[in-house]
Amino acid sequence: MKLNFRTLGSGPPLIVMHGVFGSSDNWQTLGKVFSEKFKVYLIDLRNHGNSPHSNEFDYDVMVKDVMEHMDDEHLSHAHILGHSMGGKVAMHMATQHSGAVDKLIVVDIAPKYYEPHHQQIFEGFHSVDLAKLQNRKDADDQMAHVITNFGVRQFILKNLDRKKDGSFAWKLNISAIENAIETVGEGIEGEVSFAGPTLFIAGSKSDYITNDDHNLIQSYFPAAKIVTINGAGHWVHAEKPHELGELVIEFLSK
Repeated sequence: MKLNFRTLGSGPPLIVMHGVFGSSDNWQTLGKVFSEKFKVYLIDLRNHGNSPHSNEFDYDVMVKDVMEHMDDEHLSHAHILGHSMGGKVAMHMATQHSGAVDKLIVVDIAPKYYEPHHQQIFEGFHSVDLAKLQNRKDADDQMAHVITNFGVRQFILKNLDRKKDGSFAWKLNISAIENAIETVGEGIEGEVSFAGPTLFIAGSKSDYITNDDHNLIQSYFPAAKIVTINGAGHWVHAEKPHELGELVIEFLSK
């Protein structure tokens, strides 16, 4: 699958992958920071952003998509950064194609199984009657009955697209993601590992990476360094972009 992407800057290649319900737009600000030292590829994973839709949605096909992207861009290797679901893609990629990964950065996700926990977000999507929307505020008002957190609604509504005829549609392939949400939670399994330089970044206010996960991380990524950013929740890049940017550039520049 040919993924939608944008590039910023020049230098050693750095591929950045967003989380579930996200897109390359979520990393635009930090992408500009990274682009001062690297050629940054901000990609939309399949069924997200402006990339194509498919009923196939698991980590094997997402890794194949990214490898195809690297082939198309004539990249034999690159630094790989992924947040949440994108972090899982990055981990699978590093353990399956270690020669293609220079340094690995995983943001607020561990190589373990996570039970499905996005039901309220799916309810938020389904609460919006696209045919009745006049503007984005209408969508926000409809969704507010299901999701009271304004910040979460704004994150979700970034996926709302207005077509040339004025009608609205979701950029996401919501049905494919919802049908595969159990698969999205899958962890790394089997006798696999990545011995290259690896950085795991956790948010102190997030429960996605706990102290109990450190041994599991080290078992698959023996060279991993695990750092926690104080005051950050799961969306570390949105809540603490300066701190995250400094950590990433320092790690990649060594």
